[in-house]
Amino acid sequence: MKKLKKIGKIFVVFLLVFLLTGCTKQLVVEKTNDKGKKTKTVVKYDKGKNATGQTLTENILCKPENKELVKLYNENKINTKKLVNCKNFTPKITASDGLWDNIFIKPLAWLILKLGYLVKNFGLAVILAGLVIRLILFPFTRKTAMQSENLKKAQPELQRLERKYAKKADDQQAMIQKSQEMMAIYKKYNISMMSGCLVAIIQLPLFIAFLEAINRTPGIFEGNFLGLQLGTTPLFALSNGKIFYLIIPILVALVTYFSFKQNGNNTQTDSNNPMMGSTKMMMNMMVVVITISSFSLSTAIGLYWITSSLFTVIQNLLVARSGNSARIKK
Repeated sequence: MKKLKKIGKIFVVFLLVFLLTGCTKQLVVEKTNDKGKKTKTVVKYDKGKNATGQTLTENILCKPENKELVKLYNENKINTKKLVNCKNFTPKITASDGLWDNIFIKPLAWLILKLGYLVKNFGLAVILAGLVIRLILFPFTRKTAMQSENLKKAQPELQRLERKYAKKADDQQAMIQKSQEMMAIYKKYNISMMSGCLVAIIQLPLFIAFLEAINRTPGIFEGNFLGLQLGTTPLFALSNGKIFYLIIPILVALVTYFSFKQNGNNTQTDSNNPMMGSTKMMMNMMVVVITISSFSLSTAIGLYWITSSLFTVIQNLLVARSGNSARIKK
């Protein structure tokens, strides 16, 4: 219970930082139609030779280099001349920008930019930045993976427990006894059901930070990686006949599926339990939702998701292998 309260407090802090401080502002223009009514329209970079189809942001962090993009910003009253070159961008802390910008967005954008200029490719920089973040989180995510392995070891006993109380679902006293026996099994195998929550809470704002850092940094979304323009969404590319952009949603679907499948295999306790069918369906639905969403997100974000999920898959495989090796030695 104490751990649950602690995790809840951390989640509330992250939520407050995100909701009450700076964030991305879409570039919106006000237009008057034929009837004299004023309407607000979101500006998109969907015309021109290098168009990406993305929604432009008002509070970009540095100066764009693409002439079409510079013209589009200037036409919509964003003076790009006042902005610093992306190569010279530094994450200065300013009170007006808020905690979210100062703690997450600016440092992350700076990291990707520095890596990009170092390796001379911003797509590779996004991948490297994703790996750096996952390596920092590795002690926590490894612990979560080990918890999953412990849960796998406990499966035979948990399955026997399910069968033991299968016909006593209406007996309140029996259910209390079942809960006590289950907690004893968890304690025996050192299983904490809340172990994965903290990592999930940390990863969510990091994903949003990557999304905002990329959308607000022209030096990144103007870049290319293996012929793919980083700011371009697969949906926009496909609508313009660029079929090869389909590789991003395909890879997103594959790594997400295998990542979720690993977790599903590790947490399954009773294949006859109807709840397991619901869980499997929910996981499949999540894979579908994430894959569909990847069509509308920039290629750069797709690269980050692929890197992060692939890291998780490899990490889980290594933890599982080390667990098997330990059992063989015994």
